[in-house]
Amino acid sequence: MAPVRWFTTANPVASWPIAGWTARLGVLIAMLAAFIVPSSAQSGSSGWELCNRTSYVVEAATGRPDGEDVIVEGWTRIRPGQCETALEGPLKPGVYFVFARSSKAHRGGQRDWSGKTPLCVDTNGSFAVENPSSCQSMGMEQRGFSAVRVEGKGASMTLKETELYDKANQSPQNAGIQRLLNDAGIFQDVVDGYLGRESRAAINAFLAERKLPPNTTQAELIDVLEDVANRRARQVGMELCNRTGNRILAAMARSRPDGLESRGWWLIDANLCVRAVDESLITAPHYVFAEMQTDDGIRRLKNASTVFCTSRAQFAILGNQACEQRRYRPEKFIETTPPEEGKLVYEFFESAFGPPQLD
Repeated sequence: MAPVRWFTTANPVASWPIAGWTARLGVLIAMLAAFIVPSSAQSGSSGWELCNRTSYVVEAATGRPDGEDVIVEGWTRIRPGQCETALEGPLKPGVYFVFARSSKAHRGGQRDWSGKTPLCVDTNGSFAVENPSSCQSMGMEQRGFSAVRVEGKGASMTLKETELYDKANQSPQNAGIQRLLNDAGIFQDVVDGYLGRESRAAINAFLAERKLPPNTTQAELIDVLEDVANRRARQVGMELCNRTGNRILAAMARSRPDGLESRGWWLIDANLCVRAVDESLITAPHYVFAEMQTDDGIRRLKNASTVFCTSRAQFAILGNQACEQRRYRPEKFIETTPPEEGKLVYEFFESAFGPPQLD
Protein backbone atom coordinates (compact mmCIF):
# COMPACT_ATOMS: atom_id res chain seq x y z
CA MET A 1 0.00 0.00 0.00
CA ALA A 2 1.34 3.43 -0.91
CA PRO A 3 2.63 5.64 1.91
CA VAL A 4 0.55 8.44 3.34
CA ARG A 5 2.02 11.94 3.23
CA TRP A 6 1.16 14.68 5.68
CA PHE A 7 1.12 18.18 4.27
CA THR A 8 1.11 21.66 5.76
CA THR A 9 0.10 24.74 3.84
CA ALA A 10 1.78 28.13 3.60
CA ASN A 11 0.53 30.98 5.79
CA PRO A 12 -1.49 32.70 3.00
CA VAL A 13 -3.82 29.70 2.89
CA ALA A 14 -4.46 29.97 6.62
CA SER A 15 -5.78 33.49 6.11
CA TRP A 16 -8.32 32.52 3.47
CA PRO A 17 -11.90 33.05 4.68
CA ILE A 18 -14.27 30.09 4.56
CA ALA A 19 -16.41 31.95 2.03
CA GLY A 20 -15.46 30.77 -1.43
CA TRP A 21 -13.72 27.68 -0.07
CA THR A 22 -15.20 25.38 -2.71
CA ALA A 23 -13.71 27.42 -5.53
CA ARG A 24 -10.32 27.47 -3.84
CA LEU A 25 -10.15 23.76 -3.02
CA GLY A 26 -8.65 22.79 -6.35
CA VAL A 27 -5.98 25.49 -5.97
CA LEU A 28 -5.24 24.29 -2.42
CA ILE A 29 -4.75 20.69 -3.46
CA ALA A 30 -2.38 21.79 -6.22
CA MET A 31 -0.40 23.85 -3.71
CA LEU A 32 -0.11 20.97 -1.24
CA ALA A 33 2.37 19.09 -3.42
CA ALA A 34 4.95 21.80 -2.70
CA PHE A 35 4.79 21.34 1.08
CA ILE A 36 5.60 17.70 1.84
CA VAL A 37 6.96 17.28 5.38
CA PRO A 38 7.89 14.20 7.47
CA SER A 39 4.71 12.60 8.78
CA SER A 40 3.44 10.47 11.64
CA ALA A 41 0.86 8.94 9.27
CA GLN A 42 1.40 5.48 7.83
CA SER A 43 -0.43 3.28 5.38
CA GLY A 44 -3.13 1.18 7.00
CA SER A 45 -5.97 -1.18 6.21
CA SER A 46 -9.27 -0.07 4.73
CA GLY A 47 -10.45 3.16 6.37
CA TRP A 48 -8.66 5.92 8.27
CA GLU A 49 -7.43 4.88 11.70
CA LEU A 50 -6.32 7.50 14.24
CA CYS A 51 -4.08 6.33 17.10
CA ASN A 52 -3.66 8.30 20.31
CA ARG A 53 -0.21 7.98 21.91
CA THR A 54 -0.75 10.99 24.18
CA SER A 55 -1.80 11.30 27.81
CA TYR A 56 -5.02 13.07 26.83
CA VAL A 57 -8.44 11.81 25.87
CA VAL A 58 -8.65 13.16 22.32
CA GLU A 59 -11.58 14.10 20.09
CA ALA A 60 -10.90 14.24 16.34
CA ALA A 61 -12.70 15.81 13.38
CA THR A 62 -11.93 14.71 9.84
CA GLY A 63 -12.49 16.13 6.38
CA ARG A 64 -12.86 13.90 3.33
CA PRO A 65 -12.94 14.92 -0.32
CA ASP A 66 -16.23 14.65 -2.20
CA GLY A 67 -15.60 15.89 -5.73
CA GLU A 68 -14.59 19.51 -5.34
CA ASP A 69 -16.16 19.66 -1.88
CA VAL A 70 -14.94 18.66 1.58
CA ILE A 71 -17.25 16.94 4.06
CA VAL A 72 -16.16 17.55 7.65
CA GLU A 73 -17.36 15.25 10.44
CA GLY A 74 -16.71 15.02 14.18
CA TRP A 75 -16.13 13.98 16.82
CA THR A 76 -14.29 10.65 17.14
CA ARG A 77 -13.28 10.05 20.77
CA ILE A 78 -9.97 8.23 21.29
CA ARG A 79 -8.69 7.13 24.70
CA PRO A 80 -4.95 7.38 25.48
CA GLY A 81 -3.13 4.42 23.94
CA GLN A 82 -6.02 3.36 21.73
CA CYS A 83 -6.86 3.59 18.02
CA GLU A 84 -10.25 4.32 16.47
CA THR A 85 -11.51 4.31 12.89
CA ALA A 86 -12.44 7.91 12.08
CA LEU A 87 -13.52 7.20 8.49
CA GLU A 88 -14.80 3.88 7.21
CA GLY A 89 -13.08 2.51 4.12
CA PRO A 90 -12.28 1.93 1.45
CA LEU A 91 -10.86 5.41 1.00
CA LYS A 92 -10.51 7.12 -2.35
CA PRO A 93 -7.01 8.49 -3.09
CA GLY A 94 -6.83 12.19 -2.38
CA VAL A 95 -6.23 14.85 0.26
CA TYR A 96 -7.89 14.31 3.64
CA PHE A 97 -7.94 16.60 6.65
CA VAL A 98 -7.77 16.14 10.44
CA PHE A 99 -8.05 18.31 13.53
CA ALA A 100 -7.88 16.93 17.07
CA ARG A 101 -8.46 18.48 20.47
CA SER A 102 -8.12 17.30 24.05
CA SER A 103 -11.22 16.51 26.10
CA LYS A 104 -12.68 19.40 28.09
CA ALA A 105 -12.18 17.22 31.16
CA HIS A 106 -8.49 18.14 31.14
CA ARG A 107 -7.50 21.23 33.06
CA GLY A 108 -5.06 23.89 31.92
CA GLY A 109 -6.82 24.82 28.70
CA GLN A 110 -7.69 22.76 25.68
CA ARG A 111 -4.78 21.40 23.63
CA ASP A 112 -5.09 20.77 19.91
CA TRP A 113 -3.29 18.99 17.09
CA SER A 114 -3.89 21.23 14.13
CA GLY A 115 -2.66 22.57 10.81
CA LYS A 116 -3.20 25.54 8.52
CA THR A 117 -6.21 24.55 6.42
CA PRO A 118 -9.32 26.43 7.69
CA LEU A 119 -12.48 24.31 7.98
CA CYS A 120 -15.64 24.54 10.07
CA VAL A 121 -16.47 22.52 13.20
CA ASP A 122 -19.25 22.44 15.75
CA THR A 123 -17.35 22.69 19.03
CA ASN A 124 -20.33 21.63 21.13
CA GLY A 125 -21.39 18.28 19.66
CA SER A 126 -21.41 15.78 16.81
CA PHE A 127 -21.73 17.23 13.32
CA ALA A 128 -21.36 16.61 9.60
CA VAL A 129 -21.15 19.58 7.25
CA GLU A 130 -20.26 20.13 3.58
CA ASN A 131 -18.31 23.28 2.69
CA PRO A 132 -20.42 26.00 4.36
CA SER A 133 -19.86 29.41 2.80
CA SER A 134 -19.40 30.84 6.30
CA CYS A 135 -18.73 29.07 9.61
CA GLN A 136 -20.54 31.77 11.57
CA SER A 137 -23.66 31.58 9.41
CA MET A 138 -23.93 27.89 10.36
CA GLY A 139 -23.32 28.56 14.06
CA MET A 140 -19.92 26.87 13.74
CA GLU A 141 -16.31 27.83 14.41
CA GLN A 142 -13.23 27.76 12.20
CA ARG A 143 -10.29 25.48 13.05
CA GLY A 144 -6.99 24.75 11.33
CA PHE A 145 -6.82 21.22 9.93
CA SER A 146 -3.73 19.26 8.89
CA ALA A 147 -3.81 18.04 5.29
CA VAL A 148 -2.91 14.40 4.59
CA ARG A 149 -2.52 12.80 1.16
CA VAL A 150 -3.87 9.22 1.08
CA GLU A 151 -2.73 7.07 -1.84
CA GLY A 152 -4.32 3.72 -0.97
CA LYS A 153 -7.65 2.45 0.36
CA GLY A 154 -6.70 2.96 3.99
CA ALA A 155 -4.39 4.92 6.27
CA SER A 156 -3.40 5.27 9.90
CA MET A 157 -2.07 8.29 11.71
CA THR A 158 -0.63 8.72 15.20
CA LEU A 159 -1.10 11.68 17.53
CA LYS A 160 1.90 12.17 19.84
CA GLU A 161 3.31 14.34 22.61
CA THR A 162 6.92 15.32 23.22
CA GLU A 163 7.01 12.55 25.82
CA LEU A 164 6.46 9.26 23.95
CA TYR A 165 5.69 7.00 26.97
CA ASP A 166 7.45 4.10 25.25
CA LYS A 167 10.01 2.96 27.85
CA ALA A 168 9.69 -0.15 30.02
CA ASN A 169 6.60 -0.04 32.28
CA GLN A 170 5.48 3.19 30.60
CA SER A 171 2.36 3.53 28.46
CA PRO A 172 0.03 6.26 27.18
CA GLN A 173 -2.79 4.52 29.10
CA ASN A 174 -0.88 4.92 32.37
CA ALA A 175 -0.10 8.55 31.54
CA GLY A 176 -3.76 9.18 30.68
CA ILE A 177 -4.90 7.72 33.99
CA GLN A 178 -2.37 9.86 35.86
CA ARG A 179 -3.55 13.00 34.08
CA LEU A 180 -7.21 12.25 34.76
CA LEU A 181 -6.48 11.48 38.43
CA ASN A 182 -5.02 15.00 38.61
CA ASP A 183 -7.86 16.57 36.62
CA ALA A 184 -10.52 14.87 38.74
CA GLY A 185 -8.84 16.03 41.97
CA ILE A 186 -8.36 12.45 43.21
CA PHE A 187 -4.58 12.17 43.38
CA GLN A 188 -1.80 14.53 42.29
CA ASP A 189 0.93 12.69 40.41
CA VAL A 190 3.62 13.44 37.84
CA VAL A 191 2.36 12.46 34.37
CA ASP A 192 5.23 10.20 33.30
CA GLY A 193 3.50 6.99 32.18
CA TYR A 194 4.52 4.99 35.28
CA LEU A 195 1.79 3.98 37.73
CA GLY A 196 3.56 3.79 41.09
CA ARG A 197 2.40 2.33 44.39
CA GLU A 198 0.68 5.52 45.58
CA SER A 199 -1.14 5.98 42.29
CA ARG A 200 -2.40 2.39 42.35
CA ALA A 201 -3.52 2.81 45.96
CA ALA A 202 -5.46 5.94 44.98
CA ILE A 203 -7.06 4.06 42.06
CA ASN A 204 -8.09 1.15 44.31
CA ALA A 205 -9.60 3.56 46.84
CA PHE A 206 -11.47 5.37 44.06
CA LEU A 207 -12.87 2.10 42.67
CA ALA A 208 -13.96 0.97 46.12
CA GLU A 209 -15.67 4.30 46.80
CA ARG A 210 -17.51 4.03 43.48
CA LYS A 211 -18.38 0.37 44.16
CA LEU A 212 -16.58 -0.65 40.99
CA PRO A 213 -14.83 -4.03 40.71
CA PRO A 214 -11.06 -4.10 41.36
CA ASN A 215 -10.54 -5.72 37.92
CA THR A 216 -12.02 -2.68 36.12
CA THR A 217 -10.14 -2.30 32.84
CA GLN A 218 -7.97 0.71 32.10
CA ALA A 219 -10.38 1.79 29.36
CA GLU A 220 -13.33 1.68 31.77
CA LEU A 221 -11.30 3.52 34.42
CA ILE A 222 -10.41 6.26 31.93
CA ASP A 223 -14.11 6.69 31.05
CA VAL A 224 -15.16 7.01 34.70
CA LEU A 225 -12.30 9.39 35.54
CA GLU A 226 -13.10 11.56 32.53
CA ASP A 227 -16.71 11.86 33.68
CA VAL A 228 -15.62 12.92 37.18
CA ALA A 229 -13.08 15.38 35.77
CA ASN A 230 -15.70 16.82 33.39
CA ARG A 231 -18.09 17.53 36.23
CA ARG A 232 -15.28 19.10 38.23
CA ALA A 233 -14.23 21.25 35.24
CA ARG A 234 -17.74 22.71 35.00
CA GLN A 235 -17.29 24.15 38.49
CA VAL A 236 -14.50 26.50 37.32
CA GLY A 237 -13.72 28.63 34.28
CA MET A 238 -15.66 31.28 32.36
CA GLU A 239 -19.13 30.88 30.96
CA LEU A 240 -20.74 33.40 28.62
CA CYS A 241 -24.55 33.43 28.53
CA ASN A 242 -26.80 35.17 26.03
CA ARG A 243 -29.96 36.42 27.77
CA THR A 244 -31.20 38.39 24.77
CA GLY A 245 -33.65 37.39 22.07
CA ASN A 246 -31.01 37.55 19.33
CA ARG A 247 -27.82 35.72 18.43
CA ILE A 248 -24.65 37.49 19.60
CA LEU A 249 -20.96 37.26 18.75
CA ALA A 250 -18.74 37.35 21.85
CA ALA A 251 -15.08 37.50 22.85
CA MET A 252 -13.18 37.66 26.14
CA ALA A 253 -9.87 38.96 27.45
CA ARG A 254 -7.82 38.41 30.59
CA SER A 255 -4.39 38.57 32.18
CA ARG A 256 -2.05 35.65 31.54
CA PRO A 257 1.42 34.98 32.99
CA ASP A 258 2.93 36.20 29.71
CA GLY A 259 0.69 39.27 29.39
CA LEU A 260 -2.83 40.32 28.37
CA GLU A 261 -4.67 37.98 26.01
CA SER A 262 -7.88 38.30 23.98
CA ARG A 263 -9.81 35.32 22.56
CA GLY A 264 -12.81 34.85 20.28
CA TRP A 265 -15.16 34.23 18.67
CA TRP A 266 -18.14 32.51 20.25
CA LEU A 267 -21.43 32.65 18.38
CA ILE A 268 -24.12 32.33 21.07
CA ASP A 269 -27.76 31.76 20.20
CA ALA A 270 -30.54 33.35 22.25
CA ASN A 271 -30.84 31.96 25.80
CA LEU A 272 -27.80 29.70 25.46
CA CYS A 273 -24.39 29.64 27.17
CA VAL A 274 -20.90 28.65 26.06
CA ARG A 275 -17.76 27.82 28.05
CA ALA A 276 -15.04 30.28 27.04
CA VAL A 277 -12.41 29.08 29.55
CA ASP A 278 -12.17 25.59 31.02
CA GLU A 279 -9.48 26.22 33.63
CA SER A 280 -9.73 27.84 37.06
CA LEU A 281 -9.62 31.65 36.79
CA ILE A 282 -7.23 33.82 38.77
CA THR A 283 -8.53 36.77 40.78
CA ALA A 284 -7.65 39.43 38.23
CA PRO A 285 -9.62 41.63 35.81
CA HIS A 286 -11.48 39.85 33.03
CA TYR A 287 -13.13 41.55 30.06
CA VAL A 288 -15.85 40.74 27.53
CA PHE A 289 -16.95 42.04 24.15
CA ALA A 290 -20.19 41.34 22.31
CA GLU A 291 -22.09 42.58 19.32
CA MET A 292 -25.59 41.83 18.11
CA GLN A 293 -26.59 41.92 14.45
CA THR A 294 -30.07 43.42 13.91
CA ASP A 295 -32.01 44.56 10.86
CA ASP A 296 -31.23 48.16 11.84
CA GLY A 297 -27.50 47.65 12.33
CA ILE A 298 -24.99 46.31 14.83
CA ARG A 299 -25.54 46.79 18.56
CA ARG A 300 -22.50 46.76 20.87
CA LEU A 301 -22.05 46.79 24.63
CA LYS A 302 -22.50 50.16 26.33
CA ASN A 303 -19.80 51.56 28.64
CA ALA A 304 -17.06 49.45 27.04
CA SER A 305 -13.72 51.26 27.36
CA THR A 306 -10.74 48.87 27.46
CA VAL A 307 -9.24 48.21 24.03
CA PHE A 308 -8.13 44.72 23.01
CA CYS A 309 -7.17 43.28 19.64
CA THR A 310 -9.57 41.08 17.66
CA SER A 311 -9.52 39.39 14.26
CA ARG A 312 -12.09 38.49 11.62
CA ALA A 313 -11.50 34.77 12.14
CA GLN A 314 -11.04 32.68 15.29
CA PHE A 315 -8.25 34.28 17.32
CA ALA A 316 -6.06 34.19 20.41
CA ILE A 317 -3.96 37.35 20.53
CA LEU A 318 -1.30 38.24 23.08
CA GLY A 319 -1.05 41.91 24.00
CA ASN A 320 -3.45 44.81 23.43
CA GLN A 321 -1.03 47.35 21.98
CA ALA A 322 -0.63 48.47 18.34
CA CYS A 323 -3.55 46.36 17.14
CA GLU A 324 -3.88 48.00 13.74
CA GLN A 325 -0.13 47.92 13.10
CA ARG A 326 -0.27 44.17 13.75
CA ARG A 327 -3.21 43.92 11.31
CA TYR A 328 -5.76 43.28 14.03
CA ARG A 329 -8.94 45.18 14.70
CA PRO A 330 -9.15 47.13 18.00
CA GLU A 331 -12.42 46.73 19.90
CA LYS A 332 -13.60 48.11 23.24
CA PHE A 333 -14.26 45.51 25.95
CA ILE A 334 -16.08 45.91 29.25
CA GLU A 335 -14.59 44.78 32.58
CA THR A 336 -16.50 42.05 34.46
CA THR A 337 -16.91 41.44 38.17
CA PRO A 338 -13.98 39.43 39.61
CA PRO A 339 -14.14 35.62 39.40
CA GLU A 340 -15.13 33.79 42.59
CA GLU A 341 -13.48 30.49 43.50
CA GLY A 342 -12.04 30.21 40.00
CA LYS A 343 -15.37 30.69 38.18
CA LEU A 344 -17.11 33.52 36.36
CA VAL A 345 -20.50 33.51 34.64
CA TYR A 346 -21.15 36.60 32.53
CA GLU A 347 -24.69 37.21 31.26
CA PHE A 348 -25.40 39.49 28.29
CA PHE A 349 -28.78 41.21 28.72
CA GLU A 350 -30.66 43.28 26.13
CA SER A 351 -30.29 46.43 28.24
CA ALA A 352 -26.47 46.18 28.11
CA PHE A 353 -26.40 46.88 24.36
CA GLY A 354 -26.44 50.34 22.84
CA PRO A 355 -28.55 51.49 19.89
CA PRO A 356 -27.89 50.06 16.39
CA GLN A 357 -24.97 51.48 14.44
CA LEU A 358 -24.25 51.20 10.74
CA ASP A 359 -20.61 50.16 10.21
